[in-house]
Amino acid sequence: MIKKPGKKQHVKWAIGIDLGGTKIEAALIDTHGKIHDRYRIATKSASGYKAILKHLITTVTIISTKNKLKDYVVGIGVAGQITKETGVIKYSPNLNWHNVTLKQDLSKVIKHPVYICNDVRAATLGEWNFGSGKGCDDLVCVFVGTGIGGGIVSGGQLLEGSNNTAGEIGHMTIDVHGPKCHCNNTGCFEALAGGWAIARDAQSIVLKNKSEGKTLLHIANGKTNNITAKTVYQGFKQHDPLSKELVDTLKKNLVAGGVSIVNSFGPRILILGGGIIEGFPMLIPAIKKGIKKNALGAATSSLKIVPAKLHNDSGAIGAASFAFHEIQHHKKAATKKS
Repeated sequence: MIKKPGKKQHVKWAIGIDLGGTKIEAALIDTHGKIHDRYRIATKSASGYKAILKHLITTVTIISTKNKLKDYVVGIGVAGQITKETGVIKYSPNLNWHNVTLKQDLSKVIKHPVYICNDVRAATLGEWNFGSGKGCDDLVCVFVGTGIGGGIVSGGQLLEGSNNTAGEIGHMTIDVHGPKCHCNNTGCFEALAGGWAIARDAQSIVLKNKSEGKTLLHIANGKTNNITAKTVYQGFKQHDPLSKELVDTLKKNLVAGGVSIVNSFGPRILILGGGIIEGFPMLIPAIKKGIKKNALGAATSSLKIVPAKLHNDSGAIGAASFAFHEIQHHKKAATKKS
């Protein structure tokens, strides 16, 4: 479990990196969560591990050289399953990586410590330490984008689980008779309310009834396969009935998932973020109302439901937070041994 970091920090700088399948978002961050520099570079998962490793080396070198850094750590948030003890990325769906030794390979070149964290758990750390969850020891972050991920802080500790996979709230079963998820389960939260699920449902309806889907088809240049969650948002703004119906269904599914989360973990704060939440901000009041109505009274008596504060910076700031925590933890462990 990751505890909130103490006040003393031996390293003043961290390069936090949000590593995705299409881009690297990096930032130079101090111990107060303030961003001092940024660097972004496009990547392609199809280019392979060695190419992306070179991009990461370039990113760290540019930021450290430009800012004349001598003592710093690197934190990387990446979608996937990471072995805590070694930092080996067992599997990353966005990058199609299996058993990748990124931590070892990158640190060998840059000669500075590298720490790797699940990207959504990193974003949770960012919101907990420097965002909407600052000062709170019991919270849950839910990030709704293409998929759904999250992180749970309970009693001042970020839950990791025995195998470092805790917080996969996108794969809670919401409807046992629901659609199949990418994880092979059926009726997952993500399979009902993630961006890819919105696109799937919209495309399915349009294929069956092009007349009903004429607005979405027009926005998508006449191609059903081009219909995405963003298309639905554009249709919703144009008062398209089908888009409104899809958004109403999305709202109900987000409420159902939120109720399960609140009843299970009893957070003081539920933080909602990600591209879908930011794209449909009108959903937050509806989610609040639905959760307050349907969740257990004891679980909602002091509950606050708020939007994420750090937006697109949460990944990089959270990865930096993780790196600061890990370097401090390792130095404490070394001091005890000596």
